[in-house]
Amino acid sequence: MSVLLLALTAGAVIGLALGALGGGGSVLAVPALIYLLGFTPVAATTASLVIVTLTSVTALTAHARDGHVRWRTGLLFAAAGIVPAMLGGALAARVPGELLTAGFALLAGAAALRMLRARTTTEARVRPLPAAGAGAGLGGVTGLLGVGGGFLAVPALVGVLGLRMRTAVGTSLLVITVNSLAALTTRADTLTGLDWSVVAPFTAAAILAAWDGGRLATRIRAQTLQRTFAAVLLLVAALMLAEAAW
Repeated sequence: MSVLLLALTAGAVIGLALGALGGGGSVLAVPALIYLLGFTPVAATTASLVIVTLTSVTALTAHARDGHVRWRTGLLFAAAGIVPAMLGGALAARVPGELLTAGFALLAGAAALRMLRARTTTEARVRPLPAAGAGAGLGGVTGLLGVGGGFLAVPALVGVLGLRMRTAVGTSLLVITVNSLAALTTRADTLTGLDWSVVAPFTAAAILAAWDGGRLATRIRAQTLQRTFAAVLLLVAALMLAEAAW
């Protein structure tokens, strides 16, 4: 399979995940960039931030149109993570690639297990302190590991802030966009070294698929999508952890 076809296929999967689940873009993009397209861990995390930022904006537009975004909640959550995201991004270049890969795999596995245990909830009043704490932790992860954070944001928005699943999906896209942009500001010098002949078609396919993911989210039970994604996430985590140990 050619590099272009691999990039288009992987981008479509990432866009579908972001549009339907409000997360999972980076946790799938990073291993795809490393293992399928030959990027280094540092280059893959930077490229994933570019891909996920642009794709999240697209998906956010669709969910906002349907009224599934809590703007004040999302901005509060995201604002608490901006500084940690920038600090994490600055630290990432000084961390060995093997440690980044292992850390990514462990977090992906933990997030998958949390998603499997998540249940539908009723909307609750947002508590500022838990929101700020969860947002700060998510921002640090975003910067260090080059992930938009949606795969952790959705469980946090449901479990900590009490949002309904569909609202959490839309709101997480706002969080992802803000956190990814903050992390990218610390990696500006690495953007010129990316292989844009791969990143550009990858991003384009992801953006187009994000629209389909948004429509899919309205037709399939959120719990079914969530469990399917969690299973894929566990597989990816296991493969990456094995690679880091090897």
